[in-house]
Amino acid sequence: MTVFVIRRLLQSIGVLFATSIIVFLGVYAIGNPVDILIAADATQAERQAAIVALGLDRSLPEQYWIFLTNALQGDFGRSFVFSQPAISLIFARLPATLELAFVALVIALVIGIPLGLIAGLKPRSVTDETIMTGSILGFSLPNFWQGMMLIMIFSVWLGWLPASGRGVVGEVLGVRTSLATWDGIAHLILPALNLALFQLALVIRLTRTGVRETMPLDFVKFARAKGLSERRIVLVHVLKNIMIPVVTVVGMEFGSLIAFAVVTETIFAWPGIGKLLIDSIMVLDRPVVVSYLLVVVTMFIVLNLVVDILYSVLDPRIRLRDAQ
Repeated sequence: MTVFVIRRLLQSIGVLFATSIIVFLGVYAIGNPVDILIAADATQAERQAAIVALGLDRSLPEQYWIFLTNALQGDFGRSFVFSQPAISLIFARLPATLELAFVALVIALVIGIPLGLIAGLKPRSVTDETIMTGSILGFSLPNFWQGMMLIMIFSVWLGWLPASGRGVVGEVLGVRTSLATWDGIAHLILPALNLALFQLALVIRLTRTGVRETMPLDFVKFARAKGLSERRIVLVHVLKNIMIPVVTVVGMEFGSLIAFAVVTETIFAWPGIGKLLIDSIMVLDRPVVVSYLLVVVTMFIVLNLVVDILYSVLDPRIRLRDAQ
């Protein structure tokens, strides 16, 4: 297990370093933030002073070296717009995004796994066809359209839920969260549901496929021969067997929820890092954009590492094969 974890850590460090180069070149080589941040009637001397103050007068390799050395010390630069450390802006908005992604993931799991089990246990039935049709809609309909329809139905027509913002935030064990107040929960429901729809469809189809593949296997037949109830066979033997791919995909999808919450946060004006990214791109606030991308990539790497470890715990053949 130790060799397995060390190897994964080294791979993660290599991926993070390569990503930093790609992100830096992609963001810093495109556009000129001075054209947006400085007034159109500014003199050449004022423009040059701004370029020097932002460090844009140096060559690209020099800018990257300065960025890398500072990043290793936890300094990702200062926001061109807010004049604050970019990483502090990200961390200030990150709890709202994590909260949104966590609730969306819970919705996908709590609804998706039971529906997938039902569909898998009753193949080609009316129930199965209905559930699978719903999952196809979850895959097919654009996320932004789903969000607008949710606002139209539940906020405009029915007036049940608010359409934007985070609402009143309370504290639970010292952590500020929307889940601590009814107003916060009301504001959280629609964006979390919108973000969860794709993952919900994915969990349903993944669970159904796992059940269909597992039910004909010999160990299930043996469990029936021992006289175990169908409920115990499904909840203990079948569910445990299909949790390996579910854990893998769900771990990856949590990172996707964070990374792709941009659309949902923009539609519902949710004050997370996704909305901050859009606002920063509009004004070419490079340090904030780079900080966002590297934080998200780091979270993906950490989640991948955790998923790999959990996968090896659930299936020892993985770590044994990796150790060879």
